[in-house]
Amino acid sequence: MAGTAPAPPPVSNEEMRLFQQLFYQQIGMHLPESKRALLSSRLSRRLVALGLPNFRAYHDLIAAPGEREERQRAIDLITTNETFFFREIGHFAFLSQKVLPSFSRTDTLRIWSAASSTGEEAYSIAMLLDNERHDAPWEIVGSDISQRVLDSARQGVYPMVRGENIPPADLKKHCLRGTGQYEGQFLVGKHLRQRVEFTQMNLTALPARLKPFDVVFLRNVIIYFDAPTKARVLANVTHFVKPGGYLLVGHSESLHGIQLPLQMISPSVYRKL
Repeated sequence: MAGTAPAPPPVSNEEMRLFQQLFYQQIGMHLPESKRALLSSRLSRRLVALGLPNFRAYHDLIAAPGEREERQRAIDLITTNETFFFREIGHFAFLSQKVLPSFSRTDTLRIWSAASSTGEEAYSIAMLLDNERHDAPWEIVGSDISQRVLDSARQGVYPMVRGENIPPADLKKHCLRGTGQYEGQFLVGKHLRQRVEFTQMNLTALPARLKPFDVVFLRNVIIYFDAPTKARVLANVTHFVKPGGYLLVGHSESLHGIQLPLQMISPSVYRKL
């Protein structure tokens, strides 16, 4: 009987420093010392799968220019993706009560879910827009650094427990309950999945081709950056908010001390000047 593959050795101080530098250079992510155990647990499976002796060998592999696929796999494993439908409901109320009534029904409303993770935020916005702008044009773009979560978002399949915050009427109108092998899951309706575009983006280096948006959701992501990267990401994203448009950040996030052409409407809602 074949023996169980030995577990990789612990992450050394030098290896931790190398991964900190690599993830910072690649995606601007600040990986504090407190995340050493997380890094070890999430990347160790790749060391075992590839037959590598230690974390230094894995770092050297994914740092190589030709190893883009494995490097993306490591980014997918190390980035935390936690979200749910209609998270921070006050932002959806603001969109419904303040933004939509003032927006022309002949112009195309463009909204960006800039850290969309597995898609719950983007589909929550889509449900609201389908309800309130069904006869008016709108577009939603969802982006993330992780290709893995974007693939999941495009599928639009979620455990039923993830739909607890979806209003029952919206769950009935916009989602299909799974049966058979999909028991305990639901599927976001095709009429919404076709309206949301999911694409990979690095917030520290956004593509110049990106068209500006009327509303940008940038929630619960800048907390993962150090101060210089946070300022750069906010400047990058704000550049693609139309004048008079809105930037929404997480309720626990602050833009204090960062010079941007934004007027605070509430502690987590800003309007571009």
